[in-house]
Amino acid sequence: MQMWKPSPRRIKQANVTKFISQVESQRGMKFADFHAFYQWTIDEPQGFWAAVWEFCGIIASQTYSDVLRDGDKMPGARWFLDSRLNFAENLLRYRDDQTALVFWGEDRVRREMTYAELFAAVARLVEFLRELGVGRGDRVAGFIPNIPEAVIAMLATTSLGAIWSSCSPDFGVEGVVDRFGQIEPKVLFTADGYYYKGRTFDSLEKVDEIVRSIPSVQKVVVANYVGVDADTTLASRSADKFVSLTHILDSSKAQTIEFEQVPFDHPLYIMYSSGTTGKPKCIVHGAGGTLITHLKEHRLHTDLKRPDKLFYATTCGWMMWNWLVSSLATGVTVVLYDGVPTLRDNQILFDMADAEQVTVFGTSAGFLSAVQKAGLRPAETHQLTSLKTILSTGSPLGPESFDYVYQHIKQDLCLSSISGGTDIIGCFALGCPAIPVYRGQLQTRSLGCAVEVFGEDGQSLSGEKGELVCTASFPSMPVGFWNDPDGQKYHDAYFSRYEQVWHHGDYVMLTEENGMIFYGRSDATLNPGGVRIGTAEVYRQIETFEQIESSVVIGQQWESGTRIVLFVKLKPGVVLDQILREQIKQNIRSGASPRHVPSRIVEVEDIPVTRSGKISELAVSNVVHHRTLQNVEALANPESLDCFRDLEVLRR
Repeated sequence: MQMWKPSPRRIKQANVTKFISQVESQRGMKFADFHAFYQWTIDEPQGFWAAVWEFCGIIASQTYSDVLRDGDKMPGARWFLDSRLNFAENLLRYRDDQTALVFWGEDRVRREMTYAELFAAVARLVEFLRELGVGRGDRVAGFIPNIPEAVIAMLATTSLGAIWSSCSPDFGVEGVVDRFGQIEPKVLFTADGYYYKGRTFDSLEKVDEIVRSIPSVQKVVVANYVGVDADTTLASRSADKFVSLTHILDSSKAQTIEFEQVPFDHPLYIMYSSGTTGKPKCIVHGAGGTLITHLKEHRLHTDLKRPDKLFYATTCGWMMWNWLVSSLATGVTVVLYDGVPTLRDNQILFDMADAEQVTVFGTSAGFLSAVQKAGLRPAETHQLTSLKTILSTGSPLGPESFDYVYQHIKQDLCLSSISGGTDIIGCFALGCPAIPVYRGQLQTRSLGCAVEVFGEDGQSLSGEKGELVCTASFPSMPVGFWNDPDGQKYHDAYFSRYEQVWHHGDYVMLTEENGMIFYGRSDATLNPGGVRIGTAEVYRQIETFEQIESSVVIGQQWESGTRIVLFVKLKPGVVLDQILREQIKQNIRSGASPRHVPSRIVEVEDIPVTRSGKISELAVSNVVHHRTLQNVEALANPESLDCFRDLEVLRR
């Protein structure tokens, strides 16, 4: 079902339309439609990625000799050989008085910073880091809220060719040490505290413990965020290790930056797997691959232009923060929000979108489902006149959420559900402003990525459910894993199932409209009676129940097979009686199939989610099956796991 169709004017003005015209003109070609163009981008990867480099105006001190070498190797392909560039230089190309950053700290703090002010702050911090001896390959970490200082610290770090890694301050000490302890950072950036649900939390007590556990940290740079006097805050701490960021920026007079020029595949970021079954894997992403991938996704798929104002609800512990900040390379205004998204009766993010005239609003499927269940009607309570695109990721966006957005938020906008991940610091499927939106579908596969759906036998499928794979190299593949000298961990993570093919772990279907439907993670796929069922198929039916606040579904090993178990967290005052149980089963039976109907429906007090807001089916399954569960710090609410231990109802 078609939900939205772009106007001829919007198609004509879209960046991707101009890009396609440029390719057609330069190559003497004519593409029948967008999907024919997509096919060309995977048939001719060298021509496509060279065109992206040119169209996006990548700044490099030395251009490339070859776009791609050993392209048939996965892993092992090499992109843009002999080029030299700096990631931060590309993000700081604009140095004028347009607003670069707007920041909301819940409803307590609002700040903004121009591109000129951002460049000046980065220049001063670069001078300080260089004097500390920070340079190529050194690691700098951020245990920091989503504040402008996090952006400044990342840009200063990468200006020097050093490697940035971050997580949000709501992580526990163990979770931080499990991550940063592996990469041994030289400098740690933090803030004095942060706000959440109107409360103020101190960060420095945790930092004291973190620093004691990670001896590589030579200096801790503290941003003043929650209003504690910096001198008082730091007075009781080691003067040779702790320093105020405000003091650094005020005492420096640096006005220029000497950007360290590095190879295309030079390490830029270290990201982390969710770590619900062990210590998180440290995924290393390269400077050039991250830059060109984000430019492609921002310019061609999201249609960002200089006047745009881009918001994404994220923390510094999720790759969407890295994705969001990269949009500085396009010269947009980046809108940052730190705190709980449910203030003002769930309306604060819509209030912010109105106040800041946000044009592209990024959020999670969980948020859209939550505000729908809360009965919000932003179309009636807010203007949203500037809003032209809503992005959603984190989990599959159900068809009912498509209905809700177009009925109760805004009719004329491009609703782009997007999906990729930390593993590729980008997307395999996402939006396009020049093609229609279909209910429940991601609009298109990512340009330049040979995304297919494989069956168990490794054969390509269309119109059938299967495994999301990528059959050819792409620039944002990880450089590797940290502390993985022979590349075995890297190979096992993505290439052990299909030889020379990236196996992503999502259960999906390619549609006749050339879009994609996501059914959940394939490692959480249910398999009752030998029939594979994506968990998202169950969630889509559950989301129609206003009585249910959230849910998680797993496959429980039972007798000689698997049975489906549904756990539900009910709204206050709701009782899971026989009537509600039967309504749930009937809804699933009619909306999905009889095979989707759970054998057990169990009420629990809470549902575990990761710190990026994803329901942790694997953690629940491990608890139910009495498997060892390590690194519960990856969860935002690890105490919720107690709700699933030794349940009598699951023993019969």
